[in-house]
Amino acid sequence: MRSTTTRILPLAVTLAFMCGSAQAGNGIDEEGFHGYLRAGAGTSTSNSNGPQSCYGLGGNTMKYRLGNECDAYFEGGYTKKIAKSDGVSYLVTLWATAFSPQSDFGDAKLSLAKAYVEARGLDFLNGGTAWVGKRYYYRPDVHMLDLQYINFNGTGGGVDRVGIGPGKFSYGFFKDNDANVLYPDTGRVRDTTAATRHNFSYTDIPANANATIDVALTAITLGVQYGVGPGTGIGGPCCDRIGAAGSTLLGSDVTRLRVFDDLWVQPTWNFGMEMIALVQRDKSDAGGTSTWTSLGARPVYALSKNLKLVAEIGTDRVTSPTGGPAKRLTKITFAPTISAGPGLWSRPELRAFVTYGKWNNAATADVNANNNSGPVYNNNTSGTSYGVQVETWF
Repeated sequence: MRSTTTRILPLAVTLAFMCGSAQAGNGIDEEGFHGYLRAGAGTSTSNSNGPQSCYGLGGNTMKYRLGNECDAYFEGGYTKKIAKSDGVSYLVTLWATAFSPQSDFGDAKLSLAKAYVEARGLDFLNGGTAWVGKRYYYRPDVHMLDLQYINFNGTGGGVDRVGIGPGKFSYGFFKDNDANVLYPDTGRVRDTTAATRHNFSYTDIPANANATIDVALTAITLGVQYGVGPGTGIGGPCCDRIGAAGSTLLGSDVTRLRVFDDLWVQPTWNFGMEMIALVQRDKSDAGGTSTWTSLGARPVYALSKNLKLVAEIGTDRVTSPTGGPAKRLTKITFAPTISAGPGLWSRPELRAFVTYGKWNNAATADVNANNNSGPVYNNNTSGTSYGVQVETWF
């Protein structure tokens, strides 16, 4: 006889204070063809004529991206209005993704990332939207790290942007990790990894008219996040991102606390910069406690409307859960760039880059293990890579 256990999953609690972020990630799909692409080619002094080498510690960290992405990635698709009735618009969105850990897409397979239908402008929702299907759903990020500090993606249904009071209310119902665990000898169902998730948000609250922040100049995101068990996102479908349910096998002893401040500025037409400061502590009975600390900056200086000099420096430190020496990694990139405009967020960008990585002995094994072209650094504690890359969203 199989025993059945009902789980009440802990939630991740997030407080985020935002002001006009360019990377809002609110999940609204506008009509037409839209997407994202990054691709390129490179090599390194540590792997002569071989694939590009990248610098990261893996584990509970994210690597600094500029001149340090050895993969190729595309996501894109189409949103089409398929019906309109009494002022309500019905739209369908279909998106595919393709990923390769190498520079060439090669035989990378397409997978479906979005497949949903929504009804916009419903009067009984005070102008809000109802939807059902698979979609991206509220995933703001720290661009330099590709860290989606909130990620509610999944398959389900809900209501969005319902006008209530000064702001707008959204609710999403999702089913995550929808699979069974089988007995290996009989193939019968032993347990399930499935989790039911409920996401609530209240957004678009008007800012204080007397605020001193000039949103034309600065956008600030300060976040404090705390997750327990599956609410940490650990063991989930992608990158341990808080939002979607992580592994349902995690108990209440598993916790994640993250505090970060992401700042970007564009004080003049030809100068902008993104900066990040982050501390994340992961704790569990089995794995102990490890803290990731990260500081980084990406300055952008435009020589003309279409030619920019872009640089990035990022440094990471990860403490050992067993009391050993901390792992340290610093990455520096310089990238002359042809761009559609002089601004920090102007895309497309066609880049040539040189990247230098430096790490301590304690980090050598992790840097080797998390390099796409294998352990080419051997016992070395530095490396240089170079190449070209395109990044665009549209």
